[in-house]
Amino acid sequence: MEMAQFIAQLPRGDLWVFGYGSLMWSPGFRYQERSTGRLHGYHRALCILSNRYRGTPERPGLVMGLCRGGSCWGMAFRVPAARVRRVLQMLWHREMLNRVYWPRLVPVKVRRGRRIRALAFVADPGHRQFVRELDLHGRARLVAQGIGERGNCMDYIRNTIRHMEQLGVRDPHLERVLEAADRLCNGGRQRRKV
Repeated sequence: MEMAQFIAQLPRGDLWVFGYGSLMWSPGFRYQERSTGRLHGYHRALCILSNRYRGTPERPGLVMGLCRGGSCWGMAFRVPAARVRRVLQMLWHREMLNRVYWPRLVPVKVRRGRRIRALAFVADPGHRQFVRELDLHGRARLVAQGIGERGNCMDYIRNTIRHMEQLGVRDPHLERVLEAADRLCNGGRQRRKV
């Protein structure tokens, strides 16, 4: 979807943006308010091959996307109406160059049970960079090798886990992938826990 099409579907006013990976801890835009939020109907998954930000075409990394089913804790950011177009341009450049995500307005529950609709980037399971079936070792191998324009995959996952802990939630699968990637990078030796 092109940005102009998405903007045409937006209600007027402020825009909420839901971050579940690096947007949670590095949104890259100014916002007026932020709140922890829970999205029902989608879960966070390591499912996107990264050949730019966290890897290269020759040595791809693995990053997160939202996939159908379950729920996902993250951070919701409210962008004032006057800044929406500028923030969307930045997000389109950051998230939509390869079109591996679908921009969607999704229902998110924020503080005090308030319900909002927020922009989230949902993984496109038909995209060539989408990873369907991959065991823990396969995911760990991609995470261990992934280094791109914005750094390495291990730091990306480590930062996401830390910020989830600040929200009071854990993702045992992400933790296992990171531990296995650490072992690959350290010759089989176990490093300290995240």
